[in-house]
Amino acid sequence: MGLSKQNLVIIDTGCANLASVRMAFERLGVQPRVSRNAADIEGADKLILPGVGTAVAAMRNLNERNLVPLIRAAKQPLLGFCLGMQMLAQASEETMTGEDDNSGALIDCLGIVPGKIRLMEVGDLRLPHMGWNQIEHDETHPLLRGIPSGSYFYFVHSYALEVTEATLASCDYGSPFTAIVARDNFYGAQFHPERSGPAGARLLQNFLEL
Repeated sequence: MGLSKQNLVIIDTGCANLASVRMAFERLGVQPRVSRNAADIEGADKLILPGVGTAVAAMRNLNERNLVPLIRAAKQPLLGFCLGMQMLAQASEETMTGEDDNSGALIDCLGIVPGKIRLMEVGDLRLPHMGWNQIEHDETHPLLRGIPSGSYFYFVHSYALEVTEATLASCDYGSPFTAIVARDNFYGAQFHPERSGPAGARLLQNFLEL
């Protein structure tokens, strides 16, 4: 199937500005649809799970829109961006305000990839982690084709997924965290591929070609 013929659906989570995501795929010749309709999601060739804001608000939106069982049951490749990637994890310590309340309470996420989302431990560095940083990997995964270890991507976040057995690529900002994760047909990128120049475009193209 040619890329232009792909049925790409961006899941309408209600908590993301999707214009830049749509434009990134349009530059690759694909016309994505934004939908929260079950038939659209189930019939898609590929799925994108976007996200901005806090884990609490995002998971609440997914539950209110009855999207949680649809996402968990997805059989086609799904790629989460930024908070969309974090929602794939088991749980998050991010509260509604975006601050760690030190209560030890964790918010249940989708539970698709192993690991928990924690406030980043950055020492004297600033939070949020904002700007360009390098990812490191020694993988031959098709999602990373043409993306050498050491490539730069654009990050904006204060919480991150710990490094687990499902980590494809890591990044270091005070301490290592997961930059790209993969488990079965589910993939996640902590950075913003749509804002990461040629390397980001290559990652999106590789995802479309999976």
